[in-house]
Amino acid sequence: MKILVVEDEVKIAGAIARGLRQEKFVVEIQNDGDSGLGAALGDEYDLVILDWMLPGTSGVDICQEIRKAQIKTPILFLTAKSQIRDRVTGLDAGADDYLIKPFSFEELMARVRALLRRPSDISGNVLRIGNLSLDTVKHEARRGKTRLKLTTTEFRLLEYLMRNSGRAMSKDKIIGHVWDFDTDILPNTVEVYIGSLRRKVDKPFPGKPLIKTLRGFGYLIDESD
Repeated sequence: MKILVVEDEVKIAGAIARGLRQEKFVVEIQNDGDSGLGAALGDEYDLVILDWMLPGTSGVDICQEIRKAQIKTPILFLTAKSQIRDRVTGLDAGADDYLIKPFSFEELMARVRALLRRPSDISGNVLRIGNLSLDTVKHEARRGKTRLKLTTTEFRLLEYLMRNSGRAMSKDKIIGHVWDFDTDILPNTVEVYIGSLRRKVDKPFPGKPLIKTLRGFGYLIDESD
């Protein structure tokens, strides 16, 4: 899962990014409003963590521009503004949640998980497709009762496919959401990791495979034939 952090305080942005990366997220940081707006409109993210007061374009203006562009990515405001009218302004601008500084990382993570949760696909913090489950908090994947030994990148890839179950994800989309933006990716990297996932998720178990290739479109995971 790929998160954009727009925060002008470099230490805070770095601390948030380190914590999120430890939780298996891919993170991109922008330290001013103009760069943050350009990133939000120019790339695809699963969540935007947005500071209110930024040099250049303000957080509220960024939020409004994101919604004007019909982008439905969840937005979490971080701000020192604690007045009710400020919260109303932020939520009315299109934000989904609001966290007042200073805050604990544990609370930030709880809000991140809540914003990424899809009620139709997730029970609590667990993604499920058939007898395949992935716990996004414990970072565990299981096929039935068997625990799967996945690398960090394999876990990210499986989570991205499961959050988009039934939809074909192109190589470009997978690269953008699974690997950090400054990582050099070889043309066959996605194929290699898909092959590795299949060996761990599908091949040891009876029944139809869950991970599929849709030629010309990409890869998907679902229970259909």
